[in-house]
Amino acid sequence: MIYIISVDLKNPKPIYEQVRDGIKNLIIRGVLEPDEKIPSVREMAQNLAINPNTIQKAYRDLEVQGFVYQIPGKGTFVQSRTPGQNREKMEQLLTEVVERVRELIYLGVSKEEIKQVLDDL
Repeated sequence: MIYIISVDLKNPKPIYEQVRDGIKNLIIRGVLEPDEKIPSVREMAQNLAINPNTIQKAYRDLEVQGFVYQIPGKGTFVQSRTPGQNREKMEQLLTEVVERVRELIYLGVSKEEIKQVLDDL
């Protein structure tokens, strides 16, 4: 199955980060399920018309971040979700959320509006 990942060559963000973030977004949204095989480096490179080394770097980042795992000779697969598995990353992200919420409040967004956005997730 082919998934839509957009790569913008005019974007100052490196291409491998765009690919990594695109796949990560598909995983987070549940489009890619745990233990589902994702396209090979070669397939993804052909589909996006970019260098396979760029795809390989994105896949390595995803593996380091715990979003995928590799089975030699079989491919790359979506990592199963285990609640609380990466406590350090969770704490880092929660700290970032608190900082963004404070910034939103400073800019005039009410706590109720922020709560509504969170409830709609």
